[in-house]
Amino acid sequence: MDEAQAVLAAGCQQRRVLPEELRAVLDVLPRAPRRRLIGQAVSDIAGGAQALSEIDFLRLCRGHRLPTPDLQEHRVDEAGRNRWLDAYWREWRLQVEVDGAHHMDARHWAADMRRQNDVWTSGDRILRFPAWLVRVRPDEVAATVRRALVAAGWTPTPRRRDPAHE
Repeated sequence: MDEAQAVLAAGCQQRRVLPEELRAVLDVLPRAPRRRLIGQAVSDIAGGAQALSEIDFLRLCRGHRLPTPDLQEHRVDEAGRNRWLDAYWREWRLQVEVDGAHHMDARHWAADMRRQNDVWTSGDRILRFPAWLVRVRPDEVAATVRRALVAAGWTPTPRRRDPAHE
């Protein structure tokens, strides 16, 4: 199913199809296999997710009761270049970047470090995670994001006790 979600995200990222068009197709296929999962992927894409790693990250946030970040938030760096933040919580000035394998290339890595320094010197915090870690160790990633959000002033809502499960 990951491959199908990646194809949906790539189609939208490449401007070959709009999320609304995908939703319209899904609406005329009420018995489509895995309809709910596809619908959630389309909703995530419509909300700004442009890659499977970003869809995975949104699911991680929902599953761990973290606030929903803004996706693909625009900012201009110190050199005047347009940049797009993978996930950003403006209220807490926290940014998360989910890095694919190409970020391991030395040039990408150096450019990422320069951008990270720009973020830090502007007063925001930044966390970076490889895409595989978001998928393989979501609890670890969520715990790190939770600690950063709390350090920035976020107050988690306590889980309600369910007497039926005690």
